[in-house]
Amino acid sequence: MKLTFQDLEDLARGAAFLGTGGGDPYCGRLMVEQAMKEGCTVEIIDLDEVPDDALIIPTAMMGAPTVLVEKLPRGDEAILSLRRLEEHLGRQAFATMPIECGGINSTIPLVVGARLGLPVVDADGMGRAFPELQMETFHIYGVPGTPMAITNEYGDTALVTTHDNYMMEWLARGITIRMGGAAYIAEYAMDGRTAKRTAVPRTLTLGLTIGRGIRLARHQHRDPFQSLIELLKTTPYKVGAVIFEGKVVDVLRQTTEGFAKGQAVIESTADHHEQMELTFQNEHLVARVRREVKAIVPDLICVLDAETAEPITTEAIKYGQRVKVMAVSVPEIMRTPEALAVFGPKAFGLDGEFRPIETLV
Repeated sequence: MKLTFQDLEDLARGAAFLGTGGGDPYCGRLMVEQAMKEGCTVEIIDLDEVPDDALIIPTAMMGAPTVLVEKLPRGDEAILSLRRLEEHLGRQAFATMPIECGGINSTIPLVVGARLGLPVVDADGMGRAFPELQMETFHIYGVPGTPMAITNEYGDTALVTTHDNYMMEWLARGITIRMGGAAYIAEYAMDGRTAKRTAVPRTLTLGLTIGRGIRLARHQHRDPFQSLIELLKTTPYKVGAVIFEGKVVDVLRQTTEGFAKGQAVIESTADHHEQMELTFQNEHLVARVRREVKAIVPDLICVLDAETAEPITTEAIKYGQRVKVMAVSVPEIMRTPEALAVFGPKAFGLDGEFRPIETLV
């Protein structure tokens, strides 16, 4: 499948939804658009189209989404990281792939693919977005993340090798902070056979479908939220529900330790005494009302404009916005005990066990 300009707009919207607040894909979308205007094409391929022995090198942005508001990428950082990793491995990549299907990291591999003429695999390692590098199905099912390459806007590149993926996150986070809080990486190099075993499939297609569904619902004067809930029933994510509606009345956001961390408080439209508190680390982690959990990672918590259903990221949420909060279930591969140990509530220091939204709504 070759992406059109309309596809790209829809994919960016859907990726912002799947990003659960993390990393606005807007600037990544602009870089892909520019490449397409210059005659480059973006080809999306299914995992089944990748030969078992072919090399896939995922590419991504690393750092705090708030930094991107002021520190825009030059455009070739992720390309330089991929080339440096190819040089180190002594092999050329057959394709690139997202490490997460949400936010800007759904679009960075599209930039790389367009500029280098590489296909982009329709899969990823999160099925949404998470803030840390080990929070991947790749990691959970045994893929080493290193060697990895990290590049900044000046073309400075660091090559990292570690004994495990937790140390990869720790070292790479420190380098990214020294590079100004945002850098661009190539990591989790693997063959096609491994990708088929460990990746969450067809998530770029899912983002495209979600973004298109929201757009068409608006154009056809249908309720975009109800349309989205019905659409999700046809996907591996299955269950979506609006769990709160109101006005943003408070935001505390800090860029610290290489992340955007904070809380947002939403006052109910129906009852001004009722409030929802969202806690985020790049992405929304837990939604509570009167300290009662209404949704929690790894299920998706998405803040959307109350009228248009346009996703709102954690760096863009602000006082006065009228919003609806949606919770969405994730595929079973992301709810296994092994997965919950890596990106469930306890991995973020949150109290309590994971409870699926099917039991909370």
